[in-house]
Amino acid sequence: MCKDKFFVHESSYIDEQVEIGSGTKIWHFCHIQKGSRIGSNCSIGQNVNVSNNVKIGDGCKLQNNVSVYEGVELGDYVFCGPSCVFTNDLTPRAKYPKGSAAYKKTLIKTGASIGANATIVCGHTIGKWAMIGAGAVVTSDVPDYALMLGVPARQVDWVCECGERLHGKTVCSHCNRNYTFDGQYLRLLEV
Repeated sequence: MCKDKFFVHESSYIDEQVEIGSGTKIWHFCHIQKGSRIGSNCSIGQNVNVSNNVKIGDGCKLQNNVSVYEGVELGDYVFCGPSCVFTNDLTPRAKYPKGSAAYKKTLIKTGASIGANATIVCGHTIGKWAMIGAGAVVTSDVPDYALMLGVPARQVDWVCECGERLHGKTVCSHCNRNYTFDGQYLRLLEV
């Protein structure tokens, strides 16, 4: 680990056997646990916990008070709003811990955004460039580009890669990206 290629605030603790990419900044009171990998050019806000063996891609932004538990993987350019919550055990008991072999895997794909205080129940995948609204509780898989709101989270629209709501259209009014809708999924048309 070459500490001159990334920044770690003196109040944070980095375990051994951790990989941190160049240009990443880890702010106050964070704990990065053994076996985790954080990509390049990430911003890890105050009081963030990255548990054992977690993988975080390049360009991710984790706001204050986020805990990324073992079994969660973040793709590139994932945004985690303040105090959003991940889980890794569907039936936890303090008296009967199951250990990491029983953790349910959660995958957050490239570019997805998770709003402040949202909860992501383990065992699900959030598709690329999807957007989870503040306070939503995700209890099922989320398609690429889906906008999810509420408790439990329900899809209310699609969002562009740039973050603009599409309002049922297939051309973004902000950046002019073109999409196609097959009746179930939205896909970006490559130029």
